[in-house]
Formats: sequence, structure tokens, C-alpha cells
Amino acid sequence: MRDRRRIDPETGTRRSAEGDEAEDTGGRTDEVTDSMSGTLDDELAQVAAEAEAVENAAEATDEESASDAETQLRRQVDELTADVKRVQAEYANYRKRVERDRDAVVNNAKASIAESLLTVLDDLERADSHGDLTGPFKAVSDKLTSALTEAGLESFGQEGEEFDPSVHEAVQHDTSSEVDGPTVTTVLRRGYRFGDRVLRPAMVGVTDHEPAAGGDGDTVAADSPDETSEQG
Repeated sequence: MRDRRRIDPETGTRRSAEGDEAEDTGGRTDEVTDSMSGTLDDELAQVAAEAEAVENAAEATDEESASDAETQLRRQVDELTADVKRVQAEYANYRKRVERDRDAVVNNAKASIAESLLTVLDDLERADSHGDLTGPFKAVSDKLTSALTEAGLESFGQEGEEFDPSVHEAVQHDTSSEVDGPTVTTVLRRGYRFGDRVLRPAMVGVTDHEPAAGGDGDTVAADSPDETSEQG
């Protein structure tokens, strides 16, 4: 409260206008100061609220960015893992193909060498059939035959085998009631195969089945109408 009385109650004297104005000016200054102080407090509170909001938004943005970065890294890891698995599968297939091709080359080389020795085996077999394969000569023959067999050479063409045109070359033909179907009865030259590859077919004589002539034919002839009429 500001005292506006012009007479000072304590001294009884009249107050000067300058004192009143000074007192009046001091009061207005206090009012302005209080107003400015309140306004400043309000502005500081508003700035603090805005700063807090900005900080919260920044934290939310950081969390969202971290989540996006983690998702992107996980996607990249999955893609790289898929690429590695694909490369491993391609390498495994390539290694199998190389091994298969290498085995095929080795087998073809062995088969070619064995095929070039078939005539030698034929000579050894003929010599053995004539009794000329004896002594050291027979030992060498046995070693050669054993080495070729271990390498994969296999002979075929035995008497009594069923005739198979894919591995047998028939050069003789006969019929007999003692066989049930086309059967190898004579082997003129042995055949050879190396694995699944036929190096040379066997040259054979084949006998087909022929029904034997039995007593049924005689019985039918005896009961024929012509003989019955003659007896009558």
C-alpha cells in the first residue's frame, strides 16, 4: 500500500510533490519488476517444457533409428547367410561333378587298355585249351588275368547261359527239345565287359526249343476217318 496523504501524520508538515512522485515512481518500478519477473518465470517454464519435449522426441527417434538399423543388419545377415549356403551347395555339386568326371576318365583309360589286351587273352585261352600254358608262361598268364580282373574287366559267355542279343553274337543256330528257350550251347569266343560297358560281345552258338515228336501223333493217325473207312 502506498501512503498518498499529503500531510505527514508524524511531523504534521506537508509532503512535497517530488516525494510523492518518487514514492509513486518507486511503486510503479516495483510493479514493473514483479510483472517482468512473472513473465520471465513463465518463459523459462515454457522453454523447459519445450526442451523436455525435444529431448523425448530425440530419444524416441534414437530408439526408432536403432530398431531400423537392427532390422537392416538382420536382413543383411540373412542375405549373406543365404549366399554362403548357395556357394557351398554349388561348390559341393562342382566337386561331385569333378570327381565323377575324373572317375569316368580313369575308367575309360582302363577300359581302353583292357580292350587292347583282349586278343592276348584269347591267345592265352587257346594255349590253355591245347595244354601249352604251363610253367612260367602260365604264371605270367595268371598274373595278367588277375590284374585285369581287379581293374574291373569281367568275362562272360558260358555254355548254358540264356541267350541275350545285347551281349551275345549268335553265329550258329540249332534246335533241341532239351532246352526251354534260346540257350548258349557253344562258345566260340568269350565276351568281355568293363563295368557297365560291353567291350566285346561273346560269339556263341544258340539252340532253340523244339517240341519232341511223341506218341500223340500216332494215336491221332490211328483214329483218323480214312483208316476207319478202310477197316469197314
